[in-house]
Amino acid sequence: MGRGRKKPNPDEVVIENRRARHDFRIGETIECGIRLLGTEVKSIRAGRASLAEGWVRAEADPPSLKLNGVHVAEYPPAGPHRQHEPVRSRGLLAHKKEIRELAKAQDGQGATLVPLKIYFKDGRAKLLVGVAEGRRKADKRQEIAKKEAKRDIERELRRRR
Repeated sequence: MGRGRKKPNPDEVVIENRRARHDFRIGETIECGIRLLGTEVKSIRAGRASLAEGWVRAEADPPSLKLNGVHVAEYPPAGPHRQHEPVRSRGLLAHKKEIRELAKAQDGQGATLVPLKIYFKDGRAKLLVGVAEGRRKADKRQEIAKKEAKRDIERELRRRR
């Protein structure tokens, strides 16, 4: 029985858009596949991607989903001639019915489609897309105040134990 390090699970890689939950009120979410190049997959597995500036566009006719504005860093071991473009439009894979529902939700007033996280499931890259409504500054402040109050209560309960 070796005492070596645990073998890393390739499905554990997660790149989150933490800013999205702060700036938006997330409603319905959907899991989509992503069309990626080989160097993009390797770069994402290395955790070198940013969803912060990303957004998703759904078209109802013909049904299509596109991921825009997401930065996936170049993968240096691939060499200079086999690199992908860091910021490009990437196709998303979902059922036609789901795409039409997202397009309808996106056309609603104040709604937008936001990428929430990229992760691997059974060796395939997946993207969690959320239907989001923008928050006003006052809403953000209220949310922060609630979190701080909850944290203070938890801290006080721990102190009393």
